[in-house]
Amino acid sequence: MLRKLFNCTAILSVILLFSACAGNSSKDKTDGSDFSLSDSAINENAPLQLSEDIIGEVIQNISSPVEMASLIKKSGVDFSQKILNNPDKVGDYNTSFKRALNLGVFSADLGYINTFDKSTIVVSYLLSVKELAEGIKVGQFFDFAALKRMASNSSNLDSLMEVSVSSFNKMDAYLRSQNRSHVSTLIVTGAWVEGLYIANSVIKETRNPELINRIGEQKDIIDILLIILGNYSHDKNFAEMVTRMEQVKQAYAGVKITTEFGEPKRIERDGTLIIVQDEISHVEITPEQVDNIIAEISSLRDFIVL
Repeated sequence: MLRKLFNCTAILSVILLFSACAGNSSKDKTDGSDFSLSDSAINENAPLQLSEDIIGEVIQNISSPVEMASLIKKSGVDFSQKILNNPDKVGDYNTSFKRALNLGVFSADLGYINTFDKSTIVVSYLLSVKELAEGIKVGQFFDFAALKRMASNSSNLDSLMEVSVSSFNKMDAYLRSQNRSHVSTLIVTGAWVEGLYIANSVIKETRNPELINRIGEQKDIIDILLIILGNYSHDKNFAEMVTRMEQVKQAYAGVKITTEFGEPKRIERDGTLIIVQDEISHVEITPEQVDNIIAEISSLRDFIVL
């Protein structure tokens, strides 16, 4: 299993410690129709005092949808555009909450498209990302002219993916520096849900054991996302998101994950020798549990994109 999952489990322990130490601050009510993207009161009114560094660590350690797309391609299943979100729906996302979530969705869709080298439809998804990013005031981190040029040539798709990932990382760092981690959280949640939705669409067709194992590993991620989303649940949109995520958690209730630690490895990174702990996860998950997870992820995804 990816070391990311182990890192997230450790981060979860830190978050729970912060939760235990935090007071019960009052939750201000909002109308839920939107939220101010620059209003630090969202953090001030939240019941947990989570630092930007902790939230940033969580965001960086959540499994990438691109990794999920690579597993899908490895399974031998053909590309299917019909399982992706429709770029024509972008104009319907008229709140910052929906824009941030669907910016994550379309970023996951881009990862899937690029993994399968589908340069003919990349531009429409890039335009969707552009409109949503500008709608939440982070469009400055995307050089869309350059991205569009790279998208027109399939030989540039690796560079396109590298630039896209770099743009999202810069955007995330900026949002956290501006006390707008609630926006990053929504983007990551949208990408995470879409990555699982795409994988689940393949699992329904193939029952691929590697994909099922990866889906099972996501159980620990849900607890982390729930804590962070719950930090903003005084907003009714976030509260609804938490309720729906709790239903996904229930579908995972019987899934068991055990971790086996291998021998530490020494690797060189940027001229520095570091020690990396290898881990292998063992997931126990039944066909019925898989079906329940697929159903709940589909329901959550509908809430996000419709």
